[in-house]
Amino acid sequence: MYIIRPIRSSDYDALYAVAEESGIGFTSLPVNEGLLKRKIGKSLEAFSRDVSAPGNESYLFVMEDIVTGEVVGTTGIEAAVGTDDAFYHYHLGKVVHASRELNIHNTVEILTFCNDYTGVSEICTLFLRENARKGVNGRFLSKVRFLFMEEHRERFAEIVIAEMRGVSDENGRSPFWEWLEEHFFSMDFPTADYMTGIGNKVFIAELMPKYPIYVNLLSQEAQNVIGKVHQKTEPALRLLQEEGFSCRGYVDIFDGGPTVEARLSHINTAQRSRRATVHIDDQSAAQDGELCYIINTKIADFRAVVADVSFDEQTGQAVLSHKAAASLDVEEGDSIRFASVKPRN
Repeated sequence: MYIIRPIRSSDYDALYAVAEESGIGFTSLPVNEGLLKRKIGKSLEAFSRDVSAPGNESYLFVMEDIVTGEVVGTTGIEAAVGTDDAFYHYHLGKVVHASRELNIHNTVEILTFCNDYTGVSEICTLFLRENARKGVNGRFLSKVRFLFMEEHRERFAEIVIAEMRGVSDENGRSPFWEWLEEHFFSMDFPTADYMTGIGNKVFIAELMPKYPIYVNLLSQEAQNVIGKVHQKTEPALRLLQEEGFSCRGYVDIFDGGPTVEARLSHINTAQRSRRATVHIDDQSAAQDGELCYIINTKIADFRAVVADVSFDEQTGQAVLSHKAAASLDVEEGDSIRFASVKPRN
């Protein structure tokens, strides 16, 4: 069985290994000791803080094999982006160049530099190590965030976004960035991506073109990857689309990857989840249970598992096995939130 829990200081080595494995383009986990330790510290502070409205909290979770103790993945939530550092995007829009006299009408796509998503919540830092990519682990790591956000609504904004990794090759070559590099930055994609990951964003405001960019002026290769995701990111994008996320024309300023968004109240897993008190009964859970994503309702002692739940409509209780209850750190009469692994039609 795997559990998902808040990251601890002792997880640093495991987080560093995950960062190395995630590769170039995974901006939220740069291979940098100081930054990773700060991320852990900031997460510890967020989970211990009494919060009534979303602020600069950064929640980082890990997936752990409870038999071996190995950390096999990570996932995170930023409560409100852009409150500490500027949060940049390009918005893909259109302008019309027309002349009635000449009977010419041309519609042209443009990229406009913006901070439109300032203050929204962001799901991020999702990475599952190769040896754990089986069963529902990937879905579990993604969907647990929506259960946590639904349970603790006061900590998060109504709009939730996810920045999807754009197209780049195994050497970190990004066709979109190459055009910007040639004309404005004189800095390769891995360097720019790394600097952003460690929090050095001043160069973006200093060097990024201030005026809208006409898309048809970019190289054809750069145009072709705008709004496209990295091959390894396609499964994560499909998961989010199943939840109701969609792209409204915002793309990453480095690799052109899409940013998708949804309202928390409309996210599938959050919508169909239910809260109930716990009754512990091994036989009933095994015979009548349905496989579910389950979380306890705690903050600092948060736990999540995938296990069978039998919901008793008459009593309003969720029936768990002793093993599941122990993994969740809940007892008889405590509360949980759960959603079926089987998606709703």
